[in-house]
Amino acid sequence: MKDDTDFTGRRVLVVGGSSGIGNGIAHGFRLRGAEVHVWGTRASAADYDPADGSDLSGLGYSAVDVGDPDAIEAVALPFDGLDVLILCQGTVVYRRGEFERAGWDRVMAVNLDSLMHIARKFRAQLAEARGSMVIVSSISGLQANIGNPAYAASKAGAISLTKTLGRAFAADGIRVNGLAPGLVDTKLTKVTTQHPERLEGALANIPQRRMGTPEDMAGAAIFLASPLASYVTGHTLIVDGGLSL
Repeated sequence: MKDDTDFTGRRVLVVGGSSGIGNGIAHGFRLRGAEVHVWGTRASAADYDPADGSDLSGLGYSAVDVGDPDAIEAVALPFDGLDVLILCQGTVVYRRGEFERAGWDRVMAVNLDSLMHIARKFRAQLAEARGSMVIVSSISGLQANIGNPAYAASKAGAISLTKTLGRAFAADGIRVNGLAPGLVDTKLTKVTTQHPERLEGALANIPQRRMGTPEDMAGAAIFLASPLASYVTGHTLIVDGGLSL
């Protein structure tokens, strides 16, 4: 019987795949036979610390500042084609920094603008392969986030862009979908996970009473990119243990 989650021979690029959710997704595809390359921000793979949730073993790596459109244009695709594009880049500025111009501009450039720049860059390769794109947003895009206006707005934009590209790229044979994580234990959520009282309060609001893991997100991404989701287009799957209910 054919395994629809077998990605043997498929070429997968995970933007933001050097740590956290993106890294979990990258290894999810690798373990299912894919050839996986990731983009990160540091000069080389050796600059990442496994203690921060970074495992680059078995993955190709390129350093790309996706907040810079020229850097996106300059980087070469490491494969002779592309079957799956995962857009998992993200940043956040705490301590009300997103209410200032520098914080707002940086978060929007990384979290929203770069999605379009990268999607446009690889549209032809994905069309040739009749491939799939998965945009990782957040449940913050579905509700208020009082301390992080740019983060919330950028993730809302990502959900909207998923719908629009889902419709626009369908004619090319490309399926575009998204996933919206809830609270996942990564370096971006240490402001919550490393404070016991905050963590206890957060878990009390999650019906499953646990944080998500990068592996949880990988399962959703693999489903969306696989033939199991062949008739799913423009949809953002909420993966939050019930937090947004």
